[in-house]
Amino acid sequence: MAEALIVGGVRTPIGRYGGSLAQVRPDDLAALVIRELVERTGIAAEAIDDIVFGDANQAGEDNRNVARLSGLLAGLPVSVPGITVNRLCASGLSAVHIASAMVKSGEADVVIAGGVESMTRAPWVMAKPEKAFGKPGEVADTSIGWRFVNPAFRERKFTFSMPETGEEVGIQEGITREDADAFALRSHQRAIAAAAAGRFTEEIVAVPTPTGPVFDDEGPRANTSMEVLAGLRPVVRNGSLVTAGNASPLNDGAAAVLIASEAAVERFGLTPRARVIGGSSAGVSPEVMGLGPVPAVQKLLARTGLDLAQLGAIELNEAFATQALAVMRRLGLDEQLVNADGGAIALGHPLGASGTRILVTLLGRMEREEARHGLATMCVGVGQGAALAVERLA
Repeated sequence: MAEALIVGGVRTPIGRYGGSLAQVRPDDLAALVIRELVERTGIAAEAIDDIVFGDANQAGEDNRNVARLSGLLAGLPVSVPGITVNRLCASGLSAVHIASAMVKSGEADVVIAGGVESMTRAPWVMAKPEKAFGKPGEVADTSIGWRFVNPAFRERKFTFSMPETGEEVGIQEGITREDADAFALRSHQRAIAAAAAGRFTEEIVAVPTPTGPVFDDEGPRANTSMEVLAGLRPVVRNGSLVTAGNASPLNDGAAAVLIASEAAVERFGLTPRARVIGGSSAGVSPEVMGLGPVPAVQKLLARTGLDLAQLGAIELNEAFATQALAVMRRLGLDEQLVNADGGAIALGHPLGASGTRILVTLLGRMEREEARHGLATMCVGVGQGAALAVERLA
């Protein structure tokens, strides 16, 4: 079986909902990182076999197969195809997993994998009337969450909102509000320190906007404190744990990596940074979707023969502080190895892009920290988890 090698990775800054990237279409964000990735790696555009891109929404400007449209917008030859995948929050990580499997199987030599989301620009949608000439149907915001729920899903917990799942996990795991707020504060402090030290500089490509280029992530807050976080009200009715301060926000952004076979690396003179050891996904009950990384990581370790002790750097997507803490405790992860440069609570969570974003950040960490093995993992709405293990080469 061929090796799947990661040659390079790039991401946009992450914008807040209605913030710095609000005027940029998601297909343009995706095209930007694809174009930048081709330039940085030096790959011949005609050598790209496919584009696999994750996108959780696909209801607005990212419809009609955003992977294909973004490749065309990026100026790639019309001969380069594209496919869009959707595993909600893990779409970008699953895109990398799929692209890696294509290369390992010999079905492709060079694949661009990534993800994109503009939660700001996600449209409102309206169901058609059930009868001809009837009144308009249900109206839903597609930025996040359930819409047009199947009547078969009648159990209330099954269709919990995302904050409700975070509350449920926190209660089950005995996590306190103080625990959650302290974790959120650490995320901001680490992200601010990383940005100040320039640790994100090389992984980011500036985004042109009508008001000027955007270079930096918009989310990290230097003025966050335990006092400020403690003053925020819970967002779940009758809840006490999840607040806007200890949960990931709504965001916009894109990220991409280049996956190539050993033969392609040699043929095109590429410089690989890491190899994909393996990936996995797993399911859990939807109301505790935040625990998804636990079985996904366990499955990945069992399949690859890796041990947790071998992991020198870990990126765990922070959907909620409660779920991140629960996953760390259940897996026995060293908090010093997890999200050393901050996570989604501070940096943001543009759904379809986040899986690729945490992988790009992981690659930089592994190189700076000289970690040989790294792990990217995340929970997924409707009760899933995804994980990907990589080995540093550069």
